[in-house]
Amino acid sequence: MTLSEKCERIKKAVSGSDLKNPVKIAENVMREDYVSMHGPEHHFLDGAAFLAAYKNAGGNIDLAVCLDELEKRTELMPGAMCGLWGVCGSAAAVGAALSVIHGTGPLSTDEFYKDHMEFTSKVIGKMSKIGGARCCKRNAFLSLSTAAEYVREKYGVAMETEKPRCTFSEKNRQCLGGRCPFFAENVQRGVKV
Repeated sequence: MTLSEKCERIKKAVSGSDLKNPVKIAENVMREDYVSMHGPEHHFLDGAAFLAAYKNAGGNIDLAVCLDELEKRTELMPGAMCGLWGVCGSAAAVGAALSVIHGTGPLSTDEFYKDHMEFTSKVIGKMSKIGGARCCKRNAFLSLSTAAEYVREKYGVAMETEKPRCTFSEKNRQCLGGRCPFFAENVQRGVKV
């Protein structure tokens, strides 16, 4: 299946959700057989889940238009950005979703330009404390939960959040186990991100 075909399925899945929690929307789609454990489809998936939850929480957007624009932006992101470029595709994808929502571009001079950089730097900072190896699930949980809190505080859009408990660790050969804040035992013990 091509990346474009995966994106079409992701669009359909997130558009059909009424959830306000972007992590829950992403988790539901991550369980589908067309989503790999790791891969560039997560870049679109994470931003798309965020856009759907934003819309469901009262954000004033045309979801279909935003998803199409997000796809154009995220298809430019290669896989393995985290290790090869030093920036996680999930953080960049949610940053792209925020830019789509606010119509931000490289020449923007409004506060949104600054806000989006503030958000992505906050997420990358959290990821840097955890370290690698890669995990598209862990980084999605971190990006999306941070984004939900961020837009609630910054823009008053009441997206829902709760600390995710990873159900993918057994399928991930690079799972950090006890170093991951979303590893089941860590969630149970209340380990903070």
